[in-house]
Amino acid sequence: MARVVVDVVMKPEILDPQGQAILGALGRLGIEGVREVRQGKHFELDVEDGLDDQTLHRLADTLLANPVIEDFTIHR
Repeated sequence: MARVVVDVVMKPEILDPQGQAILGALGRLGIEGVREVRQGKHFELDVEDGLDDQTLHRLADTLLANPVIEDFTIHR
């Protein structure tokens, strides 16, 4: 078995209202120095060792992320 992590975030050109809300809350808490917050999703998958990168990419692209508005990274 292998652990695969898929992180999904909104594309930079897409408005991220949750990220903006977090950024606003940081200011109200007196925390300075954070310029931008992008909120996302984090998936951890236990997969068989033989599962190839192409299949992982297809899984992320069709099930875990919306490729129109989201980017994803895969880490083995």
